[in-house]
Amino acid sequence: MHTTKNLFLTIDQGGHASRVMAYDAEGEIVASHSQDLTTHTPQPHFVEHDADELLTSIRTCLQQVINQVGEKTKYIRAVGLATQRSNIVCWDKHSGQALSPVISWQDRRAHQWLADLDLDREDIHKSTGLLPSAHYGASKMRWCLDNLPEVQQALSENRLCCGPMSSFLVHNLVEQKPNVADPVSASRTLLWHIHRQDWDDYLLTSFGIPRAILPECVPTHYAYGDISINDKTIPLTVVTGDQSAAMYATGNLQFETAYINIGTGAFVSRPSGYALRYARRLLTSIIFSDKNESQYVMEGTVNGAGSAIEWMQQQQPVTDLWHQLPGWLDTIINPPLFLNGVSGLAAPYWVADFETDYETSAEPAANYVAVIESIVFLIHANVQEMVKFSSPPQQLQISGGLAKLDGLCQRLADLTRLPIYRPIESEATTRGLAYLVAGKPRHWPENSHGPWFKPQENVVLDGRFLLWEQAMLQRMRNDN
Repeated sequence: MHTTKNLFLTIDQGGHASRVMAYDAEGEIVASHSQDLTTHTPQPHFVEHDADELLTSIRTCLQQVINQVGEKTKYIRAVGLATQRSNIVCWDKHSGQALSPVISWQDRRAHQWLADLDLDREDIHKSTGLLPSAHYGASKMRWCLDNLPEVQQALSENRLCCGPMSSFLVHNLVEQKPNVADPVSASRTLLWHIHRQDWDDYLLTSFGIPRAILPECVPTHYAYGDISINDKTIPLTVVTGDQSAAMYATGNLQFETAYINIGTGAFVSRPSGYALRYARRLLTSIIFSDKNESQYVMEGTVNGAGSAIEWMQQQQPVTDLWHQLPGWLDTIINPPLFLNGVSGLAAPYWVADFETDYETSAEPAANYVAVIESIVFLIHANVQEMVKFSSPPQQLQISGGLAKLDGLCQRLADLTRLPIYRPIESEATTRGLAYLVAGKPRHWPENSHGPWFKPQENVVLDGRFLLWEQAMLQRMRNDN
């Protein structure tokens, strides 16, 4: 039984920063610390982080939060870890030393290698819930095996482990040094069978990945081991993906709701409960498992969300951008069309090398609004696709950094014809993770409620979506 004094730690390892927070039993933040990370892009399609820097950032955040909690540290009951799901890394299975960079989910270095494989897309979709993409782990692992001498040497000496970044972090953070993989991260490798919840021999053979180098598959809620900070030993009980954790920010899932989380990418998830539901151009994703049950969602993915804003900042730099964006979204009602292929075009189109296009002669303000609208349009396209395979949602719930933009939320409500709820705490990953670490308490209150965005008739936006959709399809035809 939880008491009101109990505290729960969350580690959120994201694309731009590592963050640790302490929550109380009422879901209130009592301590937090974050540390920015460097993203490296050494050549086109390469997106990496330094594994040691990333690990150090988490340890620093943990130490700072423990210092803030002070004498209340004795009330910390458990810790959870959420990471970007498709990041991979290779490490020495004995020492924990990284043998490769952390290769980001945004990385597409092995796209051509993957395209040249003779893969049955439908069979892979039914086995893994995914569609073949260089964003997922298998082709990144194969690249490491083919190109990194340290990885090749470790393989020959039987000391190589390769897999989800979360597995690398668990090995290095936990005293017992396990080599294990949570299901959410394992499921983003193209090597994990979604029915059997284990590595699949046929897929391993298809991608040339030896089973012996992969960590053992375990549930989301599991006794991963203990993290020691100062003289405090804290059990790590939940490891999951950032998007999966975010869905639980306001408590258990509501099946009439579609959940949207917008960070570096944007992700649209519709709960399907304990059933596996397949949609031809969408993903089927596991979001939680324990010894008793597993929960699944239909998922649409948008690669270019926050990353598209960053891309535009490189093309047309603007100072004080985030201060100016809300005003631009209020006043610019007819921006140019932005054909958003940043980091590759994901659901429901699936074009890995789609070329981003925009009106270079337009004013920066108009182009930034166009980028925001392209994110809205891509999310809407995914919601439309979901409705073909399930009942229409009654509402949307939105979270993540870009969700703070009222102009984005209102446009999405207008376009989808659905009311949108935005919780006060927009950083949903850590709060959802805290809910899971606390054992899914029946009472997980929102101490203050966020705004609703009610759909309004917006003929201009409807028309521009149709023009954008036609332009996207025309570009895809031209590229083929």
